[in-house]
Amino acid sequence: MTIPHRRIAHLDMDAFYASVELLQYPELRGQAVVIGGRSADQPRVLADGSKEYSRLRNYVGRGVVTTSTYEARALGIFSAMGIMKVAHLAPDAILLPSNFDAYRHYSRLFKAAVRSIAPLVEDRGIDEIYIDLSDHEQETVPLAQAIKQAVRDTTGLSCSIGIAPNKLLAKICSDLEKPNGLTVLSHDDIPARIWPLPARKINGIGPKANQKLEALGILTVGDLAKADPDFLQTNFGRNYAEWLLQAAHGQDDRPISTSSDYKSISRETTFERDLHARQDRSELSAIFSELCEKLAGDLQRKGYVTHRIGIKLRFTDFTIVSRDLTLPDPTADYATIRRAAGECLRRAPLEQKLRLLGVKASALTKTSELALEGKSIQGDLFQDNLPAGHS
Repeated sequence: MTIPHRRIAHLDMDAFYASVELLQYPELRGQAVVIGGRSADQPRVLADGSKEYSRLRNYVGRGVVTTSTYEARALGIFSAMGIMKVAHLAPDAILLPSNFDAYRHYSRLFKAAVRSIAPLVEDRGIDEIYIDLSDHEQETVPLAQAIKQAVRDTTGLSCSIGIAPNKLLAKICSDLEKPNGLTVLSHDDIPARIWPLPARKINGIGPKANQKLEALGILTVGDLAKADPDFLQTNFGRNYAEWLLQAAHGQDDRPISTSSDYKSISRETTFERDLHARQDRSELSAIFSELCEKLAGDLQRKGYVTHRIGIKLRFTDFTIVSRDLTLPDPTADYATIRRAAGECLRRAPLEQKLRLLGVKASALTKTSELALEGKSIQGDLFQDNLPAGHS
């Protein structure tokens, strides 16, 4: 069932990190630029005042691409790819270090600009939001154009907006006319605009599910919409099969959530060289402890406790493994977080070398709410080492 008369917008900033960098380095517009280098890749100012930029061909390290300009994407360079591995695609592409302080600054600016026009905003990350325009009096296209102009006037950056009857469709169509796009979609447009798209364009169909769909001969959203329900249930289970069919038909009744509460907080790092749980035990242990300490500090500064701790591992072949653990009592204590994360690590395969290690706190609750309820917060000491089973 679809809730009538909804106008949901999904606003996605265009190549956000790269675009923020181009504000500082406008001479790089139109060039292939990759974001994700180290501090050593900061541009060097020469004696004549010009700048010398690092190039992909000179990079040595284990970093991954944070983002890239559209010119670099045209060459096959996308986020999460290893920088050294993509250097052969565009060796002369310019490499810049990430500047997350600047990205957060411009994120706050563009969201404030949107809220000045349409206050019902769901924050979905540093560069994207949902907006409920259902009760706004202005016509859809002029309203979207006003929002886009407000973002540009405030930040100097462009964004793409998709407007549809629900969040699922709005997110899909915000990507249809990038960059600087504006797409308005109704349910009547689904067969012509949505069904020809690859099934993976539906947010919620990940790489593994998409690979399985392709193996079953389901390549497009239209193929999925016409699939036999029993066939999908046999291959994906009842709940996911039902969701797949609903999504393919553009059905999504999720409301806009305007709460500013965090869903999760995480800390992770990509190593300069691959590390192994045995040979590099002491180095990994120090990094692991530091991540847990920073995560505990983040929780305490933001006024949250966590009910669930998880870890994320990326191996040398770029496969990702995650494990999580539900805590008996909520906590923001470093030692408790470190112990729980260690328990998660014990359940993870550690035969391969690691490229990335991360720690995540989820199922968050504000400490003020716990105080009102009179609940206790867990905290106790823990021996600081990697799981003994991997020594």
